[in-house]
Amino acid sequence: MSTAPTTKAYEDFPADFGGAVFRLGDDGYDEARAIYQGRAADTGPALIARCADEEDVATVLRYASARDIPVAVRGGGHMSDGLAMPDGALVIDLSGMRAITVDPETRVVRAQPGVLLGELDAATQQYGLVVPAGTVSSTGVAGLTLGGGIGHLMRRFGATVDNLLACEMVTVDGRRVRADEKENPELFWALRGGGGNFGVVTAFEYQAHPLGPDVVSGQIIFPGDQAGGILARIPGHMADAPRELGLLIAITDAPPLPVLPKEAHGQPVLVLIPVYSGDPETADKVIEPLAALGHPVANLVARTPWVQANSMLDAIAPYGVRMTLRGGYLPALTDDVINVLLERAAVVPREPGASSTFNVWCLGGAISEDVDEDAVAFSREGAAFLWEAVNMWQAPEHDAQYEEWAEATLAAVRPHALANGYTNLSNDQGEEWRRGVHGSPEKFRRLTEIKTAWDPRNLLRFNKNISPADAG
Repeated sequence: MSTAPTTKAYEDFPADFGGAVFRLGDDGYDEARAIYQGRAADTGPALIARCADEEDVATVLRYASARDIPVAVRGGGHMSDGLAMPDGALVIDLSGMRAITVDPETRVVRAQPGVLLGELDAATQQYGLVVPAGTVSSTGVAGLTLGGGIGHLMRRFGATVDNLLACEMVTVDGRRVRADEKENPELFWALRGGGGNFGVVTAFEYQAHPLGPDVVSGQIIFPGDQAGGILARIPGHMADAPRELGLLIAITDAPPLPVLPKEAHGQPVLVLIPVYSGDPETADKVIEPLAALGHPVANLVARTPWVQANSMLDAIAPYGVRMTLRGGYLPALTDDVINVLLERAAVVPREPGASSTFNVWCLGGAISEDVDEDAVAFSREGAAFLWEAVNMWQAPEHDAQYEEWAEATLAAVRPHALANGYTNLSNDQGEEWRRGVHGSPEKFRRLTEIKTAWDPRNLLRFNKNISPADAG
């Protein structure tokens, strides 16, 4: 059970709200406040308003606006910051709004904000289609999309926001608006990477692409002592790789897989995770050179249904454990960067039941080349790779040591990283980071101006916040 909320329980909450309401002590409260970040369970919001439809969203926002109450928003609840359920807050819970429609003729997909990626993949694959999105099936489409959206298909189809056609949004004063290239185009620009700063999106429309049903994917596992040499060869290899090849690199400790010798379990390994979405008959020509970068102890790559391939990381991203996340863009995977990653991986805390992983995502292709930097708020200029350090553990008494390791790792990588980045794959790094993460100073000014126009009192502040006070 959570600690007592630090604010009132909103006794005058509207009686005409049509969804479910949860307060501290109510049946279902603990289940309603559970999110991906397990540390959020140490405290609890004052009231969770689980909306049934857009009118419920408008009802809560009109109530909050009239009283100048800041509002948190929960979609899939997958953000590592845990800001979907702040202590003592009023929360708009969108998790019950999960409708999906797919038009196989136009390939336009419409999804409500409670939809999870696994549900989106399942719905679109019925028609041999896919919306480029993330890599863990329990991730919500709302937070992923509003932050930018990267995944296994980004080199082929771009970021999620590059495939976003429109948003329907409820403003902080309860009005319904549409944002696309013609209607409210400045708002649409900001929603494609600026996060949940401007209103509450109640529907997303995407352009889907033909894909599947199968891709070629899996894991190629190398002993840790080969990591440095393989990482050094990756940039040259990916420079000539087809766009259909997505590649994630993981530096971690070996899981207890039956294909690995027992003496390797728990020992450092480098894992290449390719996803090849081209013709499966040509996959060997693309995948075999990856395995030849070293001497793998296991090659688990095979022809796999897309839905299965895009959920293979679920096992390393369990819901509700304590965690921390830091990350950013790298202009190059240099020897200095490789040394820092390996040095920091060697000194990570290793508590029983905990797991830690360095992920390095290979950019390039569509996400790097097909969309102008200023076309959307989501920045990717200059980025060749994206790194993230993920720690997960069970006991609160270990919080401090993992936070210290994460901050020391961030400081060690920062001299080699870019100022811009992907907001979804890092905990908030502070005001200076927020000013640079979207790219140029001009983009930041544009975002603050749009924020001031749509949320001048900063009622939507439980996020990677763009403050109206920064305008101008």
